[in-house]
Amino acid sequence: MAANRWLRPEVYPLFAATGVAIGICGLSLFRHITINPEVRVSKEGRAAGVLDNHAEGEKYKENFLRKFVRNRAPEIMPAINGFFTDPKNN
Repeated sequence: MAANRWLRPEVYPLFAATGVAIGICGLSLFRHITINPEVRVSKEGRAAGVLDNHAEGEKYKENFLRKFVRNRAPEIMPAINGFFTDPKNN
């Protein structure tokens, strides 16, 4: 009876949005555990204490996405923004 209540077609977008959110959280967790220089999972890494390894931290901070968007305008849809804000188009 409860399955019929929640497995209606109206609820599918809710399941999809929740699934995407869980996927994003999982990928973020995996990224931080595997390549973050401040996270040490092994016993030897935890015993090392605080390391001043600035090169590794800079490499982590300057990832592909950050390098890709660095010199771009902060616009989601530049063509539409240009159409509505450029006086030459009117």
